[in-house]
Amino acid sequence: MDRIPILKMGHFLLVTIQVDLYDRLAMDLEADLVKMVSITGAKAVLIDISAVSIVDSFMGRIIGNIASMSKLLDAETVVVGMQPAVAITLVELGLELPGVHTALNVEKGMALLSSLIIIDEETEEEEDDDTALS
Repeated sequence: MDRIPILKMGHFLLVTIQVDLYDRLAMDLEADLVKMVSITGAKAVLIDISAVSIVDSFMGRIIGNIASMSKLLDAETVVVGMQPAVAITLVELGLELPGVHTALNVEKGMALLSSLIIIDEETEEEEDDDTALS
């Protein structure tokens, strides 16, 4: 059975998709990734799709589901490496991918996720300060 590896690096989970996803593999990735966010307490998920040449509406929905479920578990999701043809297809399909942040490459995606996590940490500190004053 095929599996997409999920790597943990600090507060980040990294997924590099090196094959075109078929439906069962995409659904397994969704389940595995959400489970890993829950188990590890990861704050960020980076999905590299630079090797993916085809994204259909099902795959777009899976990416959106991953982002929504991760957000419910307090983790942000960034998709990086989207090829122009994939972006065109997603727009033509009318998929908006709510909750999914995008970046040009892994380096910019990591920077974006770091900034999103910093914002969350600042918010938590403010909430702690408010609680301490009460």
